[in-house]
Amino acid sequence: MAGQNLKGLQRLKAAGYNSAAGIKACWVHEEAFRQEVILASIGIPLAFFVGNTPVERVLLVGSLLLLIIIELLNSAIEATIDRIGLEHHELSGRAKDISSAAVLFAVALTASTWLIIFL
Repeated sequence: MAGQNLKGLQRLKAAGYNSAAGIKACWVHEEAFRQEVILASIGIPLAFFVGNTPVERVLLVGSLLLLIIIELLNSAIEATIDRIGLEHHELSGRAKDISSAAVLFAVALTASTWLIIFL
């Protein structure tokens, strides 16, 4: 692995570049990620108007960020499976379905959090 011998600030800088590359790749290749980032870019500022307490604001913002995190992990799993092979395999399909289910639960969590606090 490149950069595995880096220490301190050099390691943090390399990690930052790698993270930025991952975000860019997900933005370019994943429609769902783009939609969720747009939703978060609207929802995060809105959370400061909808939430009445700091805890409510954290829950609103946190649910959106958690959704993005899970989408990033889902996309990474799908890319890894596709790298292994594009032919249908039961375990590959299962891995993709399970990671997709994680996104579904994150969407449900985000929607219910917003609904409960908004109402």
